Amino acid sequence: MTTSTAPRVTPTAVPGTEKPRPSKRQRGMERSTLLTVLLWLCAGYFVLPLFWLLIASTKDNSDLFSTFGLWFGNRFALWENLVSVFTVRNGLFLQWVLNTVLYAGLSAVGASVLATAAGYAFAKYKFPGDKLLFSINLGAIMIPLTALALPTYLLFNSAGLTNTPWAVILPSLVSPFGVYLMRVYAADAIPDSLIEAARVDGAGEFRIFWQVGFRLLGPGVVTVFLFALVATWNNYFLPLIMLNSSSLYPLTVGLAQQQSASAAGGGAQALFSTVITGSLVSIVPLIVAFLVLQRYWQAGLTTGGVKE
Repeated sequence: MTTSTAPRVTPTAVPGTEKPRPSKRQRGMERSTLLTVLLWLCAGYFVLPLFWLLIASTKDNSDLFSTFGLWFGNRFALWENLVSVFTVRNGLFLQWVLNTVLYAGLSAVGASVLATAAGYAFAKYKFPGDKLLFSINLGAIMIPLTALALPTYLLFNSAGLTNTPWAVILPSLVSPFGVYLMRVYAADAIPDSLIEAARVDGAGEFRIFWQVGFRLLGPGVVTVFLFALVATWNNYFLPLIMLNSSSLYPLTVGLAQQQSASAAGGGAQALFSTVITGSLVSIVPLIVAFLVLQRYWQAGLTTGGVKE
């Protein structure tokens, strides 16, 4: 018994009906369009609260609760709100601004210098226990700051430093993430040959770090500075438990206490527009700092450091 198999017929496409495959350029343009849309959505997500804050700062209390939140009210009251911000409670808001500038400025400068020195040491020196210490630093990044608030308060209370500016500044000088960032950055930004050349010329280790390493680490230092500045400027829980006097409050605690006092007095809406306008004023220095310092991120400072 024999079996026969019929020949397989391969269908052929009718000329003119083939669907052209997109070229690499077309696929690249599609991906670019998709990424652009996603970036605009992300930008809108982050900008929308700022837009609402700006619009709400132009309204008085009645328009704030009776008009659409994302558009202007019946009366433009921005100037009146600004006057109220700086005159209520005998101008205590200005004292909160000065306190915040002091806390955030000293903390950011100190944290960036300490993190840069520690990261440089971890990247360029080998010493007993360096890996263990760096592992402990990585573990410290994962510990939430709120978990350390009570031990920090007990420690500073025993030292008599509570209700003083040092109670806010000293804990903010520690930046485990800044140490990690600078360690990674210094490992590639500072060539070992450059350090050896400085040693041959007779420079000491501190001089090499300060005059050679610190300058080459400029973009990383600025990054750590901005991170520390924003973290201390927006810190609420630590000053809340450390400070008792309203004259020492930063902006975060001061504005929150102002709104709470207004609500407790039976006039929950009395200072609401003032608090919102104060919040708008409080973010202006951060925006200015970012615009001024962002140029240091555009290019590294190691270009031309070593000739090949």
